[in-house]
Amino acid sequence: MPPGASKQAALDLLKERQGKGARYDAPDAPGADLLLARRGTAFFARKLNELSDSDLDKPSLCDGWSRRHVIADICFSARAQAIALKKLREPLTLEEETWTPDLALGITLPPHALRHLFDHTAIHLNVEYRDLTNDDWQRSLALGPDSALPVRELPIRRAQEIWLAAYHLAVDVRLLDLPDFQKRTNS
Repeated sequence: MPPGASKQAALDLLKERQGKGARYDAPDAPGADLLLARRGTAFFARKLNELSDSDLDKPSLCDGWSRRHVIADICFSARAQAIALKKLREPLTLEEETWTPDLALGITLPPHALRHLFDHTAIHLNVEYRDLTNDDWQRSLALGPDSALPVRELPIRRAQEIWLAAYHLAVDVRLLDLPDFQKRTNS
């Protein structure tokens, strides 16, 4: 970036180079929370890649769960959130409308399929975050007949969930390695 150029000017140049198909977060998106969720996703992916296929069957730190359970659960959570976010913008397909997580099935996937499921659901959720407009970030999602959750809260919830899931994989992760979510500032 040339001296004196603004951050916005550099971003505009980047967007021009990347073309119309590139997606970006809305200006009013909770940037710090999204960054924490994305870093947690990268951290989880790194820990998942440290596991051999046979390591997936070993116990996790969640009582009664193998590492497969932790992986499938975090995948299904991302898919559920992605579907909920898509519903804010457009009608769901029949498959999306009727989808329910099946942990019992998820843990039986071959290792390569479980790894691909993680990659796919992480990308899908990130795309849904990027497709939200400023107005979408101000909305709420209905969780039931009498409760709603602000969309702005979803990235920090995802961040907490995925960082903790990385710990639960029992792959050289200590609780001290996780971000201190109590000290975070709202974005």
